[in-house]
Amino acid sequence: MTQGTAEPRRRRLLLGVAALVAVLLVAVGAVVATRLAGRHTPAPAAGPTTAGPSPTTVPTTSSPTPPPGADLTGPLNLLLVGVDTRISVPGWEPHADSVLVLHVPKGLDRAYLFSLPRDLVVDIPAYPKAGYPGGRTKLTHAMSYGSRVPGDKAHPSTAQGYELLRTTVSRYTGLRIDAGAVITFGGFDKLVDTLGGVDLRIDQRVASIHRKPDGKYRDKGPGGYVGPQMVYQPGDRHLTGWQALDYARQRYTAGGDYTRQRHQQQLLRALARKILDQGLARDPARVEQVVAALGETLVYAGDGRALVDFAYALGGLPADALTLVGLPGDAVGTGGAYRGEQLLPVGRQFLDALAAERAEPFLDAHPTLRVRS
Repeated sequence: MTQGTAEPRRRRLLLGVAALVAVLLVAVGAVVATRLAGRHTPAPAAGPTTAGPSPTTVPTTSSPTPPPGADLTGPLNLLLVGVDTRISVPGWEPHADSVLVLHVPKGLDRAYLFSLPRDLVVDIPAYPKAGYPGGRTKLTHAMSYGSRVPGDKAHPSTAQGYELLRTTVSRYTGLRIDAGAVITFGGFDKLVDTLGGVDLRIDQRVASIHRKPDGKYRDKGPGGYVGPQMVYQPGDRHLTGWQALDYARQRYTAGGDYTRQRHQQQLLRALARKILDQGLARDPARVEQVVAALGETLVYAGDGRALVDFAYALGGLPADALTLVGLPGDAVGTGGAYRGEQLLPVGRQFLDALAAERAEPFLDAHPTLRVRS
């Protein structure tokens, strides 16, 4: 293959792997996310394979080429963010509606996925690029505050918002964030339909606040949405794109936002299994279909590392090596006024264990943190 044809193919592959990151974002991972993680530091320069010259001169063109991502050994952390950009609203600042972290320990033989509540009260650092002085508020606001472009309110920057959110999450969790992605609700909807829908076991009755049974949006009344609503009944179900997204977005259910986090994680794992079963990640034609469906709804942040490196370095991780973790929390308030959420001590202890590479023994001692499908 000539260089002229190889480069377009490589570019399409990179875009395709980037598109697969979207599977992990239900605003909207899973194992596929490990295919897409990027290291924060640049790869070291390749050095000679021997200490001295070889007795036999070998043309450089015949030397074996290391596989992509051969230097990635872990641990790796991927930040996955779903946003409702409300594109139709001029100057709308993106809010982090879903914040998920995928941790892959050293050895790259397993992965842990957990969610942080969007209303988690955190310290958001100052961000001069957006003119933000810093403060203590809800995690979701890190994306919106960071997206502000001084002198241009009409065009907030999702990439900037992600940068501030990443710094905030890293400081809160104690984990270095190596790479990540942001996807809009519309992008996720299209992605699921491109994959042919998803099969999911629904674990409790969920009534949609936003959609009618036919998928159309419900009407708005004086006290909120009115009229017939879509209801997801317990059992094994096949969901289309809008249904999967709608189901995963519902937070006004038994268990509130923590139930929503569990449903998002379960959905992501189901999608990952489908992609692995289909062999999509290594099928250029199918990958290009996904890329076309997503368009500009996906923003990838890899800190300079090519996505193809991670796709091949971590592509062998089996679907059953993913552990979903639910971090319990409760409300925070002052004088009876709701301020947001906080993690319970066991949740903070899990983050410490994760950073110390002791996640598995910690979960063995706290089995209720494992999310079952």
